[in-house]
Amino acid sequence: MNTAVIVAAGRGTRMGPDVDKLFLHLAGAPVVAHTWRRFDACPAIDEIILVVRDGLQGAFRELARDHVHPTKPWRLVAGGRERQDSVWNGLAAIDSEGLVAVQDGARPCTPLALITECLQVAERVGASVAAQRATDTVKEGDDAKHIVGHLDRSRLWTVQTPQCFRVGILRRALAAVRDQGGLVTDDTAACGAIGQGVEMVESVLPNPKVTGPADLPYVELLLRSQAI
Repeated sequence: MNTAVIVAAGRGTRMGPDVDKLFLHLAGAPVVAHTWRRFDACPAIDEIILVVRDGLQGAFRELARDHVHPTKPWRLVAGGRERQDSVWNGLAAIDSEGLVAVQDGARPCTPLALITECLQVAERVGASVAAQRATDTVKEGDDAKHIVGHLDRSRLWTVQTPQCFRVGILRRALAAVRDQGGLVTDDTAACGAIGQGVEMVESVLPNPKVTGPADLPYVELLLRSQAI
């Protein structure tokens, strides 16, 4: 059993006050509806868990009815204070010991083939993450915005989602972080707490995340040009 945990409980601030980026309409549907559709359409996914802010359960049920029309079993789970707490709550709702794909709710263009490949790699090695090679020259700066280091971009990657794991591995990794009182901003970082390696799966097609207003025209163009 392969489960998608779509993390949709955050309160993004870069889009502006009182704006919930997950419910912005792009290409005829809210951003998170496109994300949900991707995983519902992926043959490698068997069920979907959406981790949402408490009080928004009704909005997500309306989303399912009006925009997604899901064909796979799905459930809503209340989010936590931090992203890692939301993922933990999503894991707690999984009954199987198969694979889990953790996805940002605001990343609506993820190719189905990328989801499948990340799951295949996680089944083989335990943990995987969609990632893109750095193409810009990257510098290290200090607090005064002065360059203090020159980094070799040939070894640099930016990670995305999905981040895929054997369920038991991610449970142990997040439990270790919680026991240590740590805070991680993505789930692959938690794997370091248990010595679990993570293999990167190169993301060669666009897989952007909606974070600020400048992202909206590009993401809408992608959604209108893609078919799933």
